Amino acid sequence: MSKYVLRTETSGLDEVQSVQHMKETIFQENMAGIIFFCSNKYDLKKLENELNNNFDCPVVGCTTAGEIGSHYQEDSIVAASFSAEKFLFHIKTLSDLEDFNNERAKKLIEEMKSELSFNEGLNPEQLFAFLLIDGLSLMEEYVTANLYSALEGVQLFGGSAGDDLDYSQTFVFSDGKFQVGTAALCLIETTLPFKVFKAQHYTPSDKDLVITVAEPKKRVVYEINGSPAATEYAQIMEIPKEKLKMEVSSVHPLMLQIGDDWYIRSVLDFNEDDSISFACAIESGLALTIGNGGDLSDSLSAQLEQLKNKFHNVEITIGCDCIHRRLEILQTGQKDSVENLLRPVNFIGFSTYGEQFNPVHVNQTLTGVMIGEA
Repeated sequence: MSKYVLRTETSGLDEVQSVQHMKETIFQENMAGIIFFCSNKYDLKKLENELNNNFDCPVVGCTTAGEIGSHYQEDSIVAASFSAEKFLFHIKTLSDLEDFNNERAKKLIEEMKSELSFNEGLNPEQLFAFLLIDGLSLMEEYVTANLYSALEGVQLFGGSAGDDLDYSQTFVFSDGKFQVGTAALCLIETTLPFKVFKAQHYTPSDKDLVITVAEPKKRVVYEINGSPAATEYAQIMEIPKEKLKMEVSSVHPLMLQIGDDWYIRSVLDFNEDDSISFACAIESGLALTIGNGGDLSDSLSAQLEQLKNKFHNVEITIGCDCIHRRLEILQTGQKDSVENLLRPVNFIGFSTYGEQFNPVHVNQTLTGVMIGEA
C-alpha cells in the first residue's frame, strides 16, 4: 500500500469529470507535484483549464500513444500525486529545441541546483531527472545528451509524447499549458530509495552492418554496406525484399553498442526509394548489429523481480514504454500477463514515440523509475 503516492486512472473524454475524478482520488493536503499521461483525443484546452483550476501544485504530463495504468488503456488519463513529505518537484520548460545546446543545458541545471531543498548539490542518491519531449520534434538525441552531460551523474529517463499513431501533433504539459515543440524537465528530489532502469528483450546477433550513407537530421539511411539500404537489410536478413515489413524489423531491430550496453534503433518505415526511415538518430559510419527478440513477458518478469527485491514496499513505478512494445504485446496475446506483472509495482506510464535513458534516445525499450521503501 502506497503511503506517499496516490495513483488514479479515468476513461472517457469529458474533461470536467475526468479532472474531478483525479481530484477526488489523488488529492493530498501537501502535494509536491502531479504527473499525468493522457489521450490526445481530449479537448486539450478544456483539460488544461480544468487542471489549472483544480491543482495549484507543479503538474507535468503529455499526450500519448496509449496510457498504462492497471491495464493498457486508451482515451483515458492516468496520473499520480506525490507527497511533499518525501518529494520535491522542480520543473523547467525547454523551448526552441533546435537551438538547445550544452551551454543552455548547463545554465538550466545551474538554475535548478539553486532551487534544491533536500540537497545542497546534484546528489545522485536523492535526485533523478524525468524528461518529457515532443515526440515529433526529432530533437530527442540532442536534448537528452546535453541535459545528461550537465546533470553530473544524476540519472535521467523519459519518453517522447505521442498522438495515438496519428503522427500529427504531440503535446507536453508544463507551465500550465499543453505545448508543441517543447520539452519538460522534471528534477525530482526524494528521501525515498529509487532505481532508474531500462528494460528490453533483444539480444545482439552475429549479423553486423555499417551505415554508409545517411541524412541524420531526417533520420533516413540511404545505403548500408555501400548498397541500397532496404535491399541490403533484406539480404542480411536472408528474406526477399518484398517481405521486408515492419513486423520483421520489430522482431529483428538494429542495435547499437555503447560501452557494455546495447541500445535499439527502430525502423520507422521502408521507403519506395529503397531508403529506410528510423525513429532514432542515425548517421554515416555507424556500426550496428541485427537484434534477436526474446520473450517480452519473461524478460520483464525477471527484471521487475530484480528491481522489487531492492524494496520493502514499492510506492510507484513510472514508465515510458515504446509503442512498438505495446503493439507486440497486443499482437502476441501477452496483454494479460504483462498487466499482471505491472500491477504489483503500482505502475503508471504511457506508450511513447521514443524513450530516453541517461544520455541516449532509444526505441523499443521501457525506461522508468521504481520508488519505494528500503
